[in-house]
Amino acid sequence: MNGEPRSVNSPSGRVQSVERAVELLKAVAEGENAETAPALADLVGLNRSTAWRLLATLEHHGLVERDPETNRFSIGHAVAQLAAASRYDALARRAHPVLRRLADDTGETVNLAVPHQHELVYVSQVQGAHVMTANWLGRAVALHATSTGKAFLAWLPAEERALALGQPLEPYTDKTVTAPAALESELRDVRRRGHAVSRGELEPALWGASAAALDARERPAAVVSVWGPESRIRTRGLHRLGDAAAASARELAAHLP
Repeated sequence: MNGEPRSVNSPSGRVQSVERAVELLKAVAEGENAETAPALADLVGLNRSTAWRLLATLEHHGLVERDPETNRFSIGHAVAQLAAASRYDALARRAHPVLRRLADDTGETVNLAVPHQHELVYVSQVQGAHVMTANWLGRAVALHATSTGKAFLAWLPAEERALALGQPLEPYTDKTVTAPAALESELRDVRRRGHAVSRGELEPALWGASAAALDARERPAAVVSVWGPESRIRTRGLHRLGDAAAASARELAAHLP
């Protein structure tokens, strides 16, 4: 369709340039092999200059990636991020009743964290009754310095754990475990008892307990955490909260693929 009209909107109210970009994106995704811009233009019926402009825009936003040697296009990293966000949102909705019960039962704030590559990100937070806490949503987890991170690390294969941690380990407080051998020993304890704990390792007055929800391959698909100030957590019992988090994690795991 060389020389197609440059109208902004279609009669249905849809934006024509967006529709063309979506068609190109679908063509990139559906192709068995990466294609060049001219080939993609032919596939969706666009003139080549229009296809180039749209693909350049998609590339700028990470939705497609161009091989600089072959000029062939493949799906970009941003598409994976969007898909992951959708998956995380669905998991957070499914987990909310579980997190709400845990927060009500313990009286403390409860979080759900999910893995993204070799990191963890908080995707849901439920506050306990009459408890005001900082909002951790969207924040990456300090893996070696939090109960959340240690619950995740404990169930990773050794080679993945090494990639996730890197070296050296940052000492956030004087309680942070930074010696790899000491951390490995603690992670063995986490696997044995079913939950991880942190006593002022990220922030001096912050204590927490966490447990991983394992998928069918026994990989950590999500981590449930209970946390609060040292004074209250001491009173409630750190390992008792860890057992409660583990029970909630098992409940959530029953709904995982």
